[in-house]
Amino acid sequence: MHRRQFLTVATAVPLLGAGMTGATAAPAADLWEYWTAHDPQSPIAVDHTSWQRFLSRYVMPSRDGIHRIAYRAVPTADRDVLKAYLDDLASVRATGLTRDEQFAYWVNLYNALTIDTVLAHYPVDSIRDIDISPGLFADGPWGRALTEIEGRPVSLDDIEHRILRPIWRDPRIHYAVNCAALGCPNLAMTAYTAAGKERLLTDSASAFVNHDRGSMIADGGLRVSSIYAWFDEDFGGSDAGVIAHLKQYARGVRALGLEAQTRIAGHAYDWRLNDKAATL
Repeated sequence: MHRRQFLTVATAVPLLGAGMTGATAAPAADLWEYWTAHDPQSPIAVDHTSWQRFLSRYVMPSRDGIHRIAYRAVPTADRDVLKAYLDDLASVRATGLTRDEQFAYWVNLYNALTIDTVLAHYPVDSIRDIDISPGLFADGPWGRALTEIEGRPVSLDDIEHRILRPIWRDPRIHYAVNCAALGCPNLAMTAYTAAGKERLLTDSASAFVNHDRGSMIADGGLRVSSIYAWFDEDFGGSDAGVIAHLKQYARGVRALGLEAQTRIAGHAYDWRLNDKAATL
């Protein structure tokens, strides 16, 4: 989840009126036409078993509700398994999959590439410190081609902003792709599959919206994750649209509190690495 040139760690910035215009810039959804091809009749089911094993072993739920990754505990053997999984995904003809298989494929690829990149540069305080993207003022790893699919170099930016967002047009994508930051929606402990994607997307949306880093009401005002400012176009393009989205997933006291909200007072994001420092 690339947030180029955005907020510093845990900074809250007032939003500028309705629709949060002017709050910050974000990569636009810019369709890469080639990847719209798919095969509705394809019997192929991509095997994500090794990614599931990695998630089960190294994604750690914490009492504060944030999933942390035990980067320090990943041995060379499991790093090799992760790289082999990425190689396997790179060998798949993604355009020959069904739409649901493609969705799971791209989300798992994005998240596995992110973890692999952090591991290659660990220890770091933030993924934004991994400045390997091309360009003098590039920030983080998102702009660098990290793999090649069907002979085409593909970056994390490509996957999120040129494939997932413009093809599926589902705001829950922002809860599925993980940028290795504490402020990001949790990396799911379950690999995405064609059959399980709807449940995972909804569960991930609910978990983030009902966590303080997603939305909170303080001193009578609504403060939200900067994700809703950076990508407000995906959430209705206005404060009202974002609030309607939050209401869709909010529960209990949070849902009651949102009923009285008509505007967003501010937003924040924590860029520190989602690291589980203790060795397993």
